[in-house]
Formats: sequence, C-alpha cells, structure tokens
Amino acid sequence: MDRTERFYRIDQLLQERRIVPVRTFLESLDVSLATFKRDLEYMRSRLNAPIEWDREHGGYRYVAPAKNAPRFQLPGLWFNASEAFALLTMRELLKGLEPGLLAPHVEPLLDRLRKLIESEDHSLEEIERRIRIIPMAVRRMSSRFFEIAATATLRRRRLAIEYFSRATNETTTREISPQRIVFYRSNWYLDAWCHLRNDIRSFAIDAIRSARLLDAAAKAVPEAELDEVLASGYGIFSGRKTTWAKIRFSPVAARWVAAEGWHPKQKGAFEKDGSYVLEVPYSDPRELAMDILRHGAEAEVLEPKALRDEVAGRLAAALARYRK
Repeated sequence: MDRTERFYRIDQLLQERRIVPVRTFLESLDVSLATFKRDLEYMRSRLNAPIEWDREHGGYRYVAPAKNAPRFQLPGLWFNASEAFALLTMRELLKGLEPGLLAPHVEPLLDRLRKLIESEDHSLEEIERRIRIIPMAVRRMSSRFFEIAATATLRRRRLAIEYFSRATNETTTREISPQRIVFYRSNWYLDAWCHLRNDIRSFAIDAIRSARLLDAAAKAVPEAELDEVLASGYGIFSGRKTTWAKIRFSPVAARWVAAEGWHPKQKGAFEKDGSYVLEVPYSDPRELAMDILRHGAEAEVLEPKALRDEVAGRLAAALARYRK
C-alpha cells in the first residue's frame, strides 16, 4: 500500500482500539519500524494528528487535541475529475487574489489545499505540472471594486457605480441593488436590480469604472425572478422572453457537441447521417451566435430565421474582409 493508504490504516487501527502496540502497526502495514515512524511523524506534524505514545500501556493512542489546535484531517486517497478540478481551481483563484479583505486568510487556505491535494507519491508541484487548469479570456479586474461589490451584496446595501458598456461604448452612472456575484467563463459578474433601468441586469465587474457603497438598503429580488430573467436565456445575456434556436452540427462536430452542456434545458438528437440537432433557448443572440460561429462550416442554424440571418450576416461580413 502507498503512504496515503497507510495513513488511513493507522487511523483505522487507532479508532478501533484504545491502545495500539508498535508490533500491531508493523504487521498490519507491512513496513519497517523506520518507515512507520516517518509516517507517524508526518501525520503529527503535517496533518495535525493528535497521536501520543502511552508509556504505561506500551502503545500509541489518540488524545484530545489541545485547545485551538489545528484540525486533524486525512488527505484524499485521490480525486475524481470533478474533485481535482475543484481543488486546483480553488488554488488558482486564491493565488490570483490581489491584496484585499481576504489577504490574511489566503496563505493558510493555500496551505490547507496543498496538504489536501498532495500525497507521498504526488507532490503538489508534480500534480500541477501534470494536471493543468487553463483559464481562457480572463479580463483584468480591480480588486477594490470587487471588494465593494461583495460587501454591498452581503450587507444588502445599494451601490452607486459608473459602468462602461462595451456594446454601446458608453459610460453611465447608475444606482443598483446587488443580489448575487457570479463567476462565469473565467470572469466575475454582479447580478443586480438597476434603479436606472428599473429592471434586473447583470454587470461585468471588470467594466465598473467607479463604485461607492450607499447607506440605502438594497431592493430584494426573489431568486426565482432572478433566474427567470438571467438563467432562462442563453449565457450571460438576460431577458424574460426567450426563443428556441435549432442548430444542426455536422457528423464531425457532433462528436463533441453531443457531449457538451450548452443550457440546462437543452434538447438534442442525432440524425441518420450522424448529424446532431441541438435546441437551446435564448433571449439575446450575441453569445449564442459567437458559440455557433466558432464551429464555422460544421454548424448551420435551422431556426428561427432571425438567428439564421444574424449568423449568416456575420459570416458574410467576415468573408468580405478576406476578399479585399
């Protein structure tokens, strides 16, 4: 058995018996005395295991941990894909934090994650070399505005912001009531009630140019209403009224698309020639059109006509650039 498995066996023996002699450990673990002592020292110093030698009874035992002592926790034997992704992503997010409200707590968290992830046979450095999280299209963001947005969201206070819209190339001054913070496609967004538009909006935090916490209490918006506007359509763009798009992907693209999640309510089916028809709801065509266009000639919008024309127009405009 490897070292991590021995940790679990040592813990099991100590849990099952009040006192465990050294000979019992050596027979159960099938290791040398030197190896056992190294394992024991690692569990004590690195994993905070409250193990002591009982001279009177001639064996090791668990004792009550000292007051305010770090919590004892065994490392994972290994992780499935979701667990490995979650742990390594948490490390990447924490490592990327600039000094702010969480700064005093980040290093202890990173250390705890390191101890949880690594084992004798797999150091954290080796794991990070062999399993890589590659964020795409991450936009730089002011940590100060993120902190203000998070504070307003948790304290249920309104914010006064100056917001730059990339779609219109304009900056507007708004008063908003933050509802929740969302991490989507490697970027942060603030779902809020916009008092200027008198409706629910999603704001890219990196597009906030200034932010000021107000004394006024935030308007409360029910979760169901937020989801009706922000989660019913496709991607980050909001809207209460949705339309269903039907896209056919070639047999080649179908091998990938059929396994992808584009929307929680999506529908899909294979055709006789191996093509795949995907149906998704959307309220704003911008993000959906971009995802369709990345498949190029392997994708065709079947309906609605408005989306088909939108995608065809973009393709024609792109082709025109190459004909110059």
